[in-house]
Amino acid sequence: MVNRTFWLSRIEQGWQRRSLLWLRGVRRTGKTTLAQSLPGVEYFDCELPRVRRAMEDPEAFWRSLSGKRVVADEVHRVPNPSELLKIAADHFPDVKVLATGSSTLGASSRFGDTLAGRKTELWLTPMVEADLADFGNPDLSHRLLHGGLPPLFLAAELPERDFQEWMDAYWAKDIQELFRLERRVSFQRFVELLLAQSGGIFEATKFAAPCEVSRQTITNYLGVLEATAVALVVRPFSSRRSNEIIAAPKVYGFDTGFVCAFRGWTTLRPDDLGRLWEHYVLNELTAQLQTTALRYWRDKQGHEVDFIWLPRGRTPLAIECKWSARDFDPANLLVFACAYPKPDLLVVTTDARPAFVRQYAGRKVQFLTLDRLVERITA
Repeated sequence: MVNRTFWLSRIEQGWQRRSLLWLRGVRRTGKTTLAQSLPGVEYFDCELPRVRRAMEDPEAFWRSLSGKRVVADEVHRVPNPSELLKIAADHFPDVKVLATGSSTLGASSRFGDTLAGRKTELWLTPMVEADLADFGNPDLSHRLLHGGLPPLFLAAELPERDFQEWMDAYWAKDIQELFRLERRVSFQRFVELLLAQSGGIFEATKFAAPCEVSRQTITNYLGVLEATAVALVVRPFSSRRSNEIIAAPKVYGFDTGFVCAFRGWTTLRPDDLGRLWEHYVLNELTAQLQTTALRYWRDKQGHEVDFIWLPRGRTPLAIECKWSARDFDPANLLVFACAYPKPDLLVVTTDARPAFVRQYAGRKVQFLTLDRLVERITA
């Protein structure tokens, strides 16, 4: 069993804030294996009938675990998971509880309302930089092509069939449990098209005809994908200038392996690496920041900056993602810098070792690797 040091540390930090930690993430990101790898925990698989019977009296169940660290895995199988966890948080704070379950349970407003202020959430994304070291395979091109779900990443050969099997399970076990969508073919067609066009500006009307549904239905479908973390929606950064994009989001598929699969890529060319690198950077920053608050910037003349991070009370960080520093063109960052004085202009690449600074038209642009970008943003 691999010890995923980054995530184990985040779990410990979450428990320091509150006794109840909700571990969320799409299926097969490794929630169960991560929970089982925690030292000194009592593990309960809620898919087992005998475990669910033991939880029928929540007070007695938690009282028997006083002072312990407990994993309630697949807790959505319990008849009333919100009540079970609420009782633990309110009446047994000496029990450290880590709960996992279907992504749709976390998307349920009733679940969120019941546990508001009682739980800490940890979003287990596809594999991050630290995971590559823990799994003993630092080959970034392998991670981009196979994706960041551990079983698919560990496969020696590209597991093409597994991507479709995952999609089928996502529909049957996640979507149907909560959202009760009726048009499977239309929904899955939308997901496939979205993954194939991942990283582009989203326009619902472009998907309506191929999926044979209305524009409003497409918008609803996107809401479902965002709620279940299968789509990452990056909204525009703007001060509502007349020449800026202020509403249309960019939408990214949750994992590079699925983007490759639905684009039909079985090998990666240099241009492909650059496109996937942007996805990988977004995944890393999402895991580190535990938020989708990153933005992008674009004006109506087509100038675009990949990501904007705006820390409270500080100047914005404008981030361009390039596989190699030699691929960088400063035009977009310079246009942004004219519109927003004194931004920090950053280019994150795989080869900026050590970090360095260049000047373009009197503006300083810093080139750095992803680990250094994370240090800069999380400081």
